[in-house]
Amino acid sequence: MISVDTPEDNKAFALKEHADFPMLSNPDKKVAFAYQVIAPDTPPERQFAKRWTYYIDPTGKIAFIDKAVKPATSGQDVVAKLGELNVPKRK
Repeated sequence: MISVDTPEDNKAFALKEHADFPMLSNPDKKVAFAYQVIAPDTPPERQFAKRWTYYIDPTGKIAFIDKAVKPATSGQDVVAKLGELNVPKRK
């Protein structure tokens, strides 16, 4: 997960939500701009990252971009998409 929030905010989120996955804090928004989740011409006061999910294969190629993320079902949606992409399940 990449967030434009501070490391402290992300740590609080991870603790609250019992997150067991890595998070990148990106408060300078360089990665968010690189992945185009913030449009380059957006005024600073409106620079909020879109909730997109990028599926990146082992070679570093983007396999799919989900631009219609629904927070309420995102966990199940990710599992389903990983199955469609033939990603082996963890043991």
